[in-house]
Amino acid sequence: MNHIFGPVNSRRLGRSLGIDLLPRKVCNLNCIYCEVGATTQLTCERKEYIPTTAIIAEITEFCADPERLNRVDVVTVTASGEPTLHSGLGRIITALKTMTGKPVAVLTNGTTLMREDVVAELSLADVVIPSLDTARPASFRKLNRPATCLDLQEIIEGLVHFSKVFTKELWLEILFAQGINDSDEEVQALVAVIRRMTLSRVQLNTVARPPLESFALPVGEQRLKEIADLISSGPDAPRVDILTSGSSATDKVNPVDSGRFPGGATNREETLEKIIEMLKRRPCTAADIDRTCQMGGPEKVEQFL
Repeated sequence: MNHIFGPVNSRRLGRSLGIDLLPRKVCNLNCIYCEVGATTQLTCERKEYIPTTAIIAEITEFCADPERLNRVDVVTVTASGEPTLHSGLGRIITALKTMTGKPVAVLTNGTTLMREDVVAELSLADVVIPSLDTARPASFRKLNRPATCLDLQEIIEGLVHFSKVFTKELWLEILFAQGINDSDEEVQALVAVIRRMTLSRVQLNTVARPPLESFALPVGEQRLKEIADLISSGPDAPRVDILTSGSSATDKVNPVDSGRFPGGATNREETLEKIIEMLKRRPCTAADIDRTCQMGGPEKVEQFL
């Protein structure tokens, strides 16, 4: 399949089936930390980059196997770029909910929520996870390197508006890079925006997989804890999670049945194919592969490969 991958074990969502809506790499940002690679088509144009019918046909094919579908907890709409740039997003979410019967989550960089059509289509999802890494224009340009058609204040107002009209789970993700958006001034600017939003939770992240730029450096766990305390203080503050390796209980997966290969595969070739599909999407550490394939630890992954 060209547009469906997984299921993979997600720390946030459980066993997640991924739906990739775009060719690599169509986006309106060119983030320095992006694990997928440099943006090759920097654009704000919203159109049908891949035929919606082709994506829905793959969903239909996947759902024809009940055993395979039963291994899925949630369907995650993502892209090798920004998924809300695909104009068939609403139709795809509707098809997923109808055919899979599973909750649908959408990962987005949050830059298109000033558009009424995007708001209407995202509202069909069960979980929306937008990003906002900074509330300061200079840091936005340095960290996210946006297309010229984007304005940070418009993005923020779109996020605030969406948070007021979306009635289901809304998780705001913030990725911190050392020396760029992790100062007290940066955090206070973000807190001011978060105070205006209605959120289910805020999730803090930092550079983990190999980034696009070598100067995109991770922030230490102690600093992330300090930032979490700042965001979670005060009345009506949202729940704050830190998404560093090993910090989530959902990292713990059930042991593989004896006599089977990792991840429910029945032979070595099937397991290897699953790993290759993961690596086609983005760089993965041995720990990332182990989380999905349940191989008994990163060292087992290295032995297998």
